[in-house]
Amino acid sequence: MNDLARRIQRVYLTLQLGNTLAASFIWGINTLFLLDAGLSNLEAFAANAFFTAGMVLFEVPTGVVADVWGRRVSYLLGTLTLAGSTFLYWLLWVMNAPFWPWAIVSMLLGLGFTFFSGAVEAWLVDALHYAQYDGTLEAVMGRGQMVGGAAMLGGSVLGGVIAQATNLGVPFLMRVGVLAAMFFVAGRMMKDLGFTPEPSAHPLQDVKKLFHESVDYGLRNPPVRWMMLAAPFASGVGIYTFYALQPYLLELWGNPKAYSVAGLAAAIVAGAQIVGGYLAPFFRKLFRKRTSALILATFATAGVLAALGLTNSFWVALVLLTFWAMIFAAEMPIRQAYLNDMIPSRQRATVLSFDSLMGNTGGVVIQPVLGKVADVYSYSTSLVTGALSQLAAAPFLLRSRQEGAPADKATSMAPAPLPTD
Repeated sequence: MNDLARRIQRVYLTLQLGNTLAASFIWGINTLFLLDAGLSNLEAFAANAFFTAGMVLFEVPTGVVADVWGRRVSYLLGTLTLAGSTFLYWLLWVMNAPFWPWAIVSMLLGLGFTFFSGAVEAWLVDALHYAQYDGTLEAVMGRGQMVGGAAMLGGSVLGGVIAQATNLGVPFLMRVGVLAAMFFVAGRMMKDLGFTPEPSAHPLQDVKKLFHESVDYGLRNPPVRWMMLAAPFASGVGIYTFYALQPYLLELWGNPKAYSVAGLAAAIVAGAQIVGGYLAPFFRKLFRKRTSALILATFATAGVLAALGLTNSFWVALVLLTFWAMIFAAEMPIRQAYLNDMIPSRQRATVLSFDSLMGNTGGVVIQPVLGKVADVYSYSTSLVTGALSQLAAAPFLLRSRQEGAPADKATSMAPAPLPTD
């Protein structure tokens, strides 16, 4: 890794640190925050589903913003939007607002996150190509997972402890403050390298053209298409599991007000993410193909999730949670490296946003369904149901493997694919 590539990696890790720290303040207490505001289990997970629906609705338009006006512009818009909508979330909690305002603001939160999704990753890959980096993407993204895990570890524990010492609203105000700081940090450090924004006098025509090109390199590209079709099952179940674990672990612990326990659960996920990010490059070396690692991880996470739903022991649940999070963290850099090696630079942010859209679509459907299962039966039943749902991703991963894409066997950063006529 040359000096320029090292600087690019440092900026990427700084952005990961700030983004994850801001988000993680509330990850351990978000579901408890919604329930404390007077929402039922169904309404709380429906609010999360509206957040995901906002991501679905805005994923591609904000991806186009990154591909037309630049990744830096997209990131800065994301910090402002997310800070403002988080403050509105806090106001709704103060006012004990009914469900529908929560649904609307949850969609605005989704909009804020979509400015980040695709843009930061596309910025990293293009900049590394510009710097002529020839190592593996798994290594860099694995380090990003480790830094994100460390930020999540500190942020989630701190958020849980502060919520217990003060109230459930304070961590949300902490998030607003960190996002405001990241706006200035990114404005100074983040430069579009290896990518030239091309705004024009006909932006709507450019957006339409870029969207169609992105469909060509996404859904019409068979190995990418199968990965995208697997995303709703894996992502939808993963999102639900993370948030359902907060009240489920408190239920196993026996004290619904032990917010620090909920923060501890998020911290365990963060610690597992650090280890998983570190292990990702080594995990990749165990397999000739990237898809082999992804298929194995799908079955392993489903098995651990089912066991998590069947146990009655708080401490066994913590161990299973650690394994679930570690496997998820180890497979994510492999999946993202596989996708990026098959996408041209000009369409990269939009295609990655399209992939995120597919994953979030699963969250829109799966979260309220599993939330209803939790209401009618139990959290443990909903986790076992989620494990079965996740297995539906495996046939699509197998189809992507059968396409024989060169990216499946890549062991170093592949040259950016060139657009074809």
